[in-house]
Amino acid sequence: MTSPPVLEMLGIHKEYDGTPVLKGIDLALRAGELHALLGENGAGKSTLMNILFGMPVIHSTGGFEGSIRIHGKDVDVQSPAHAMRLGIGMVHQEFMLIPGFEIHENVKLNREPLRGRAYRRVLGESLDLIDTDTMRSDSRSALARIHLDVSETTLVSSLPVGHMQFVEIAREVDKKNLEVLVFDEPTAVLTESEATILLGVMRELADEGVAILFITHRLEEVMSVADSVTILRDGSHVVTTAREKITIEEIAEKMIGRNIESGLSSVAKAAPSAESDDSADVILEIRDLEVDMPGEMVRGVDLSVSHGEILGIAGLAGQGKVGIANGLMGLYPARGKVTFAGNPLSLNAPREALTAGLAFVSEDRRGVGLLLGESIEMNIAIPSMVICGSFLKGKALGPLAWVDRKAVRSNAESMIDKLDIRTTGPDQIVRRLSGGNQQKVCLARALCLEPKMLFVSEPTRGIDIGAKQIVLDWLTRLNREQGITIVITSSELAELRSICQRIAIICEGKLAGILASDANDVQFGLLMSGKASA
Repeated sequence: MTSPPVLEMLGIHKEYDGTPVLKGIDLALRAGELHALLGENGAGKSTLMNILFGMPVIHSTGGFEGSIRIHGKDVDVQSPAHAMRLGIGMVHQEFMLIPGFEIHENVKLNREPLRGRAYRRVLGESLDLIDTDTMRSDSRSALARIHLDVSETTLVSSLPVGHMQFVEIAREVDKKNLEVLVFDEPTAVLTESEATILLGVMRELADEGVAILFITHRLEEVMSVADSVTILRDGSHVVTTAREKITIEEIAEKMIGRNIESGLSSVAKAAPSAESDDSADVILEIRDLEVDMPGEMVRGVDLSVSHGEILGIAGLAGQGKVGIANGLMGLYPARGKVTFAGNPLSLNAPREALTAGLAFVSEDRRGVGLLLGESIEMNIAIPSMVICGSFLKGKALGPLAWVDRKAVRSNAESMIDKLDIRTTGPDQIVRRLSGGNQQKVCLARALCLEPKMLFVSEPTRGIDIGAKQIVLDWLTRLNREQGITIVITSSELAELRSICQRIAIICEGKLAGILASDANDVQFGLLMSGKASA
């Protein structure tokens, strides 16, 4: 007889700014079950987990509809701390560790055992002392439970990335009331051998009775350890089934599958085959590129880009797709051989990349792309001032040259009109713009460099559908009307298919394959999961 669920999420609906992102999701998890939660980027997995874990972003945006039950009783998860008290743990994709603390301090953070109880009646709890011996002993036990052979007194900042992931897990398994444990892409930063160990640990925890929810893109791992599989697509529940009743090919198709024909632009519909660039002029040639970008490591990519094309770079989170442009533009340490427009391009040299005719719109528009305290007009103009000497008077005076305010203002007004930047004026501070309008400012500043090639990373992340269409339309127009070669890195496969001729799929930091934009859904899904397409 099947045991009753430990956890149930019933009829979960969630909207952001009137846009539904979860549409009536049901999910049940039983003790000792290892349940894989799958879906393309943007399918709703993270939002569902944010709801389960009581994250502030959910409560600050109007909450959600539906119910959560633990052992059949409705619960209202108010915060991550409340989720932990209910026996729900989570190993996040992004590390939640304090690098300057030792392992045992991270494992026991906010749960430190205390001693000094003999004084409490007289002097109160303020003089309780942390019981360091117990902290270390408990941490040693947690590390042994997950087969990590490292001293609990090791400083976290000195650990390799894979070991940091295991410390995250040790912190969760140390909790005495743990009943449900969520793993969010736990093997994304691990080597193959580390991933194998982790999958074994997950299986052991499930066998001990912990209910495990496993979010991953690696379908081979799902087939090797999962008991059950739930697939989400575009915020909707597609299927829940026993793992042995579904194949990798069926999972890939259900994750990616959609009627894409009506959404393809004329560019994509007329797209050449993936091999057609052999006869075209190659403007960028990359050989054995490696990039040390945390969470997006590139491990030896060979790729050629033809003059005048729009090339897409796709892949699931943490696979290295974002690292390619960041490495080429010198934002993270890179190695390899790169030729641009027939000339060798030095890596780790941002100014040289810009001077050569490359421009970049970063995925991190607030952290890298913009000067948030500056005006729109200065954000647009500054890169061109520095690299090209544009918008300056008295250039012959060298460092004594001054800003041509009239030219800066005129240029900004032109860009605001062309890109439909919604603003009170060119002098508005960029920090006060919406995400979509900030993205348009990033695009404007790149265009002012008059590049031969434009890299755009996650161009529509976090912006509304109207702004998305404007950005995509402008990229297409730049390519057609100005002949700019464009490389777009995106988690939105449908958007890449709508404007790109070819799409390169990155998996495990390497090029898994290149497909024409009209290739079938299964081919894309298989390459993204690390399995060669048929």
